[in-house]
Amino acid sequence: MGTVREIRIARRTGFCYGVREAIDKAKEARAAGKSTHTLGQVVHNEGVISDLERLGIETVETLDDVDGGAAVVIRAHGVRPDVMERANARGLEVIDGTCTWVIQEHKELVKLVEEGYTIVLLGTPNHAEVVGMLGFAPDAIVVDEEDEWEAKIPRKKRMALISQSTQPPWKFEKLAAFLVSRSHELKIVNTVCPVTIRRQEDTVEAAGDVDLMVVVGGRSSANTKELTRLVGIAGKPAIQIEGWKDLTDASVFDGREVVGITGGTSTPIEDLRDVARRVLEIAGTPEVAARADELAQEALAGAATPAGRTTSLPTFVHNEGAAPTTGAA
Repeated sequence: MGTVREIRIARRTGFCYGVREAIDKAKEARAAGKSTHTLGQVVHNEGVISDLERLGIETVETLDDVDGGAAVVIRAHGVRPDVMERANARGLEVIDGTCTWVIQEHKELVKLVEEGYTIVLLGTPNHAEVVGMLGFAPDAIVVDEEDEWEAKIPRKKRMALISQSTQPPWKFEKLAAFLVSRSHELKIVNTVCPVTIRRQEDTVEAAGDVDLMVVVGGRSSANTKELTRLVGIAGKPAIQIEGWKDLTDASVFDGREVVGITGGTSTPIEDLRDVARRVLEIAGTPEVAARADELAQEALAGAATPAGRTTSLPTFVHNEGAAPTTGAA
């Protein structure tokens, strides 16, 4: 017999603005009858990618896989400027879904290069966003974990610090303090995305009122892993999963009465609803389990603010007769 009697979804979850807008642009292009591709996975979520494929939106890893005249959507992470130039030269219709925050990063990098700073970039090597940023500052020093800072960062008279948008704020602050001892003049450009910061705050707040947190997101998602880490720092147990199908062992909820759910920026808010339903079905009290779907919908309604919706688009059918797709309210 289960013990869970209440489920809560953290506020301001679901797709971040940049991810949602890139997906919407791909859907709009396809709805207009265009042969539509995304350059790289528009989001690290297999369910979303499958949904886009059913609409006829194909993921490609290189521009060579796109026929001339077709539409190619640049995902929220952005790309190097030479990629845009090559796409235009090949006669592709470029639909730029680069997040506005990432575009600002690119502009800041251009200024720092022009001003002659030695640039330190806090980011995950080979991450799509970092690769794109290096296209604007190829000589930037990319660092990630603290144990590599001493060896990789030289002492320079003029240095500047900038960050991949989804890096943890605490790490950015710690690296800034470290760089004070490495340079005479230090310029700090804070490009940690405010959505990332708010999501972490809301997750920690939610963790304070529950017995256990379920963190939903890709296993390789850095911002999802950070949410799990923060729940632990808040003194609460957490499990990290990719989706409701990962919940096969009800015993992890034994003795838990209130369960919280949060998700990374690549996790659709509908996935959190489905996880809520699954938790209630397998671990809820008999009364709660019988109302699992209703209670999961109520939890979703409390968290699905306009800023967290999966799509900004109304229901539509693309002109080849695919099934309609509807965004969360």
